[in-house]
Amino acid sequence: MIDISSAIEAILFAAGDSVPVARLSLVLGVDEKEINLRAKELQDKYSFEQRGMRILRLDDKLQMCSAPEFAPFITKALEQRKPPMLSQAALETLAIVAYFQPVTRAYIDQVRGVDSAYTVGMLTERGLIEVCGRLDVPGRPSLFRTTDVFLRTMGISELSQLPPLPDMTNGEGIEKLQNAIDEIQNAAVSGQMSLSEVTEQNGE
Repeated sequence: MIDISSAIEAILFAAGDSVPVARLSLVLGVDEKEINLRAKELQDKYSFEQRGMRILRLDDKLQMCSAPEFAPFITKALEQRKPPMLSQAALETLAIVAYFQPVTRAYIDQVRGVDSAYTVGMLTERGLIEVCGRLDVPGRPSLFRTTDVFLRTMGISELSQLPPLPDMTNGEGIEKLQNAIDEIQNAAVSGQMSLSEVTEQNGE
């Protein structure tokens, strides 16, 4: 009989991306509760043994990744440069999508009071947000939502773990949001990246 934990490990390693729990359940022939239990056991084992891997839960999906404490060594080994921080414009736009998704670019523009085309395009390119459909109105504008990359970046498993949204109409609100995000990331054992590790130079 196949070892379910080893099978989960093998699938996640080979996938290189997030895999729905429902998909693992179907492939391995066990219910989702069993998949979640085995995944939690692997998470605890990796952490206790200080292994170089971690298993992240991203809503209803699982993904294998490297342990955050080894990030500096991975960066050096792969000769990756640390990208600059997200601009205030990017953080504003990302917050709007995260808290009010799915949203159109017109809605983002209305909330921010400026054209956000460049920022939305950059966040989409970086994989933090994605198109998830079209609004059923004339012109059928695209709807945007956050992605698994966003959850990994924030060091959270689901959107309900986001901090309360502060008043975004002034710089103080942006600072409060950034501080709240930093607290989450510092507390997240499974966090892979931080917002300062997502490229953005020329926000609006």
